[in-house]
Amino acid sequence: MEDGASERYKLIVNEAQNANKGGWITVPFIIGSMLGQGLALTGAMGNLVVYLIKEYNFNAVDAAQIGNIVQGCTSLAPLAGAVVSDAFFGCYPVVVFSAIVTFVSLILFTLTAAFRSLQPPPCAFISDACVPSAGQLAFLYTAVGLMVVGSGGTQFNMLTFGAHQFDSVGDRDVFFNWSIVVMYAVGIIGSTSIVFVEDSISWALGFGVSAAANAIAVVLVLLGSKHYRRPAACGSPFTGLARVAVAAIRKWDVVVAEDDSTYSHGTSELEESINLRPSQRFSFLNRAAWICHGDTRPDGSIAKPWSLCTVQQVEDFKSLLRVLPLWSASIFLSVSIGIQLILTVLQALTMDRSLGPRFSIPAGSMVVSSFVSTVLSLLLLDRLILPLWQKLSPRPPRPLLRIGLGHIINTAGIAASALVERKRASMATGSCP
Repeated sequence: MEDGASERYKLIVNEAQNANKGGWITVPFIIGSMLGQGLALTGAMGNLVVYLIKEYNFNAVDAAQIGNIVQGCTSLAPLAGAVVSDAFFGCYPVVVFSAIVTFVSLILFTLTAAFRSLQPPPCAFISDACVPSAGQLAFLYTAVGLMVVGSGGTQFNMLTFGAHQFDSVGDRDVFFNWSIVVMYAVGIIGSTSIVFVEDSISWALGFGVSAAANAIAVVLVLLGSKHYRRPAACGSPFTGLARVAVAAIRKWDVVVAEDDSTYSHGTSELEESINLRPSQRFSFLNRAAWICHGDTRPDGSIAKPWSLCTVQQVEDFKSLLRVLPLWSASIFLSVSIGIQLILTVLQALTMDRSLGPRFSIPAGSMVVSSFVSTVLSLLLLDRLILPLWQKLSPRPPRPLLRIGLGHIINTAGIAASALVERKRASMATGSCP
């Protein structure tokens, strides 16, 4: 009970400290920092495959594999960053630390491009003399690893940190809308201007511009420190979910009866007032909230958190299981889209990308078409398709229907890419399609 009182006291103190902070005054600092960090990430990672091929003499297949691995790690790292933020430190310290780590990474990238000793010698035909040494690869992979760590701590924690600054749901929606605009804007700017500098002028200058953008992002997020709300770490939700699974497995042979009084509802006022009855969907998990001898203390609190959970925790776990098929489908689709983007860069390297005698489109900039089409699709959906749907039908399209249509369109796009690649490969080898 003393621990619970201490936690409630900390929560009250934290809310009192944050009462007069936050709001729209924090948005320029947060959005500006997101802009700088997005430019830095896009400038360094968006052209990584081309950098490996041109400066480190990697063949196209190896460079694409490394690019896919880095892209996958960059996508998974925010999950770890969110857990660390929620469970231990809170969003603000993680965001600041990760932004500094990203800056260090970009300095290392700049050094790899500025000093020839950190690169293998250039050569027209790959030989043992052209292969990067272990030290050169270690320096490069350190820069890449730090970039992944930095992006993991900033990508989604920045959105969560910004949402914490508002009480109104409407204000949060506006903030998220502007955040999405910034994300796609930096994707377009970074994949055009910074990639052009790297590809056509100097890799060192391009990485240096990215480092400068990230430095500005660090300065901006620090300048707004006195205005921010900083919610304390409240514990990771994944811990509670894991406890449900462990408790259900431990009690696999327990016979559960239809008696509300034998289920644990916790000792907080909220859970006592709700007094939930566990649903019958995934009913095998209900035994995790079934009170057995020794699971509770005399005051009713839970004595064995890995053997007994509350009904609310069980229902939260069931909600996660219900969305698991949808989430899994998105994973498969994201993998194919990521491979498609890498393939686009590799195809562009073999294309005639010149626009006139003095300008050639960088291979890394070809993915801009994806960003532009996404923005145009969102505008078309929001301003034309949905209003027209509402006029023709009394019911708006369900979210699941929208997702399903998106999957169909993406599948068609990937199929078209496969046909184009088949045709391109057959022409390159001189064989008939």
